[in-house]
Amino acid sequence: MKLRYPALCLSVLAAMSATSGVALAKPAKDQVYKITILHTNDHHGRFWRNGDGEYGMAARKNVIEQIRADVRKNGGYSLLLDGGDVNTGVPESDMQDAEPDFKGMNLLGYDAMAVGNHEFDKSPAVLAKQRQWINFPMLSANIYKDGKRLFEPYRIFKLGDVRVAVMGLTTDDTKKLTNPENTKGIEFRTPATEAAKLVPQLRKQADVVIATTHMGHYEDGDHGVNAPGDVEMARKVKGLNLIVGGHSQNPVCMKAENVRDNAYVPGTDCAPDRQNGAWIVQAHEWGKYVGRADFELKNGEFKLVKYQLIPVNLKKTVKDSAGKEQKVYYTQQIAEHSEVLEFLRPFQNKGQEALSVEIGATEAKLNGDRNQVRSQPTSMGILIASAMKEKAQADFAIMNSGGVRDSIAAGKITYKDVLKVQPFGNTLVYVDLSGKEALELLRTAAKMSPGSGAFPQFAGVKLVIEGGELKQAQIGGKDIDPAKTYRVAMNNFSAAGGDGYPKLSSHKGYVNTGYADADVLKAFISARNGVIKAGAFEPAGEIVRK
Repeated sequence: MKLRYPALCLSVLAAMSATSGVALAKPAKDQVYKITILHTNDHHGRFWRNGDGEYGMAARKNVIEQIRADVRKNGGYSLLLDGGDVNTGVPESDMQDAEPDFKGMNLLGYDAMAVGNHEFDKSPAVLAKQRQWINFPMLSANIYKDGKRLFEPYRIFKLGDVRVAVMGLTTDDTKKLTNPENTKGIEFRTPATEAAKLVPQLRKQADVVIATTHMGHYEDGDHGVNAPGDVEMARKVKGLNLIVGGHSQNPVCMKAENVRDNAYVPGTDCAPDRQNGAWIVQAHEWGKYVGRADFELKNGEFKLVKYQLIPVNLKKTVKDSAGKEQKVYYTQQIAEHSEVLEFLRPFQNKGQEALSVEIGATEAKLNGDRNQVRSQPTSMGILIASAMKEKAQADFAIMNSGGVRDSIAAGKITYKDVLKVQPFGNTLVYVDLSGKEALELLRTAAKMSPGSGAFPQFAGVKLVIEGGELKQAQIGGKDIDPAKTYRVAMNNFSAAGGDGYPKLSSHKGYVNTGYADADVLKAFISARNGVIKAGAFEPAGEIVRK
C-alpha cells in the first residue's frame, strides 16, 4: 500500500448525539455522507501536561473541538473513540483511581471506549466506580463472567441517516498481564472468534461497522509472544470497515503494504494500515496525538478521504546558533481549554500533595550518586533492577544508570523521593529472548563505558568483564543455554535503542507493560512492609570488572 495524505490544519467536526437499538432511516441513494472518526488510546493517566508542556487533556479538548467545528461546518458527522488503557502511568492519576481521567473524558465528549487490560489494574470495586463516572460505554464483546458478557459488546450510533456500529474487543493476554485477584472468575475469550460471530449481525443493523480494540498492531501480523492483534483479526474477520486500536502504543503509519514506519516523525504524513478491507489506526499513546480519519459513505461504499495524526503540543530538541539545546514544537502550539484545565487543576494539586506521604523507609542510604552509579554497581541501581525483574517476572534486568537521578538517604521514604530517583516517566518493558540473543545483549551492555548514562546496573546475572569484553555470563546462577528462552526487564527508553542499546522494541518478544518505572519501585518498597534493607542490595561481587 502506497498512501500519503497532506497534513491538515486543526479543524473538523461536531459529534452528533448517539443512540442505540433504534429503528433508523437508511442512507439515501447517491447521497454522500461525511463521517469523521476521531481516536486516541493508551492514555495511562496523562490528564495533565508533562514538564515540557506536552499533551494533556486540556489541550486535547481544543484540538477535538476545532475538528468538530470544521466537520459540522462542512455538513459532516463524527464519533470520538478510545482504544483503552485509561489507567496506570502517572502517580497523580493512580492515587485517585484515574478519576480526573475518566471524568475528563466526559468533558472531551467521548462516545465510546474499548476496555483495556489496565482497566483491571484496580479492584473490581474501583472498576465499577469508574464505569459510573463516565456517560459513555466501555465496550468489550469478549470478556465474560458466569457465561455472560461483563461489558456492553457494541453500541449503534445514529449519524444523520447513517447507522454506525462500534464493537469493543480486549486482548486475551489480559489474564497474564494483570493481578489475578482482579480478574478472578473473568474469562477473556479469543477476540477474533467473538468478532466473527458479531460482525454478520452488525452488518444487518448498521451501514458502517467499526471495532474499537485493545489488542495491538503488529507489523504484518507478526505478534511474537503477544496475543494476536488487529492485523491478525482483520485477516480472519470479513466485514469490518475500520479498527481503532490500542495496546501496542505505536503510531500506525505505513511505509508500504505490511511495512510500518517505526521512525514516524510527528506532524508528517501518516498512512494507516489496511487489511482485508478494514482500515487500522492507532494514535501512539498518552494523548500525544488525536487521530482523525475522514470518510465518505455513498451507496454502501465507505471511502477514506483523508487521515492524519495531529500532535498535541509535542516538542523536539534542537540546537540554537550558539549550540545550546532547546525544545520547540513540531507543529503550532495548541492552547489549553480553560474549563477543562480548571476542572483538572484540583486533582493535580491533590496528587502533588499526596506525593509527600510516606511510603516506606530504608535503614541505610540507597546509593544513586551520579559519580558512582555510572561507573560501578550500587545499591540504588541494583534495587531498581531488582524491582523491574520482579514486576516483569523476568530472569534478569538491565537498568541504564542515566535513568538513576538521585540517592535516598537513610530514614523515611516518600513518593516524591522515588520520583526524584526516576523522574522521566519511562515504562517497564520486557522482552523474551533466546539464549543467544540474551548473551548478545549482555555483551553490548558490558561494552558501555563507565561514566556514561548507558553504564548498566543489573539484577539476576553474574558477569566477568575484562576490558569491556564479556568473558563469563550466568543468568540465575547457571550458564546461559542458547536454546533456552530468557526474559529481560528494562525500561522503554533502553528497549527503543536509547543510550546505544540494541533496539528491542520491534522484537517479537517485546511487551510494554504500561507501568511507570517510579510506580514499579514504589510497589517493590511497599511489598516489603515499607522497609528496605539497603544491605541486601549492596553489590556482592556479581559483576566483576577487570
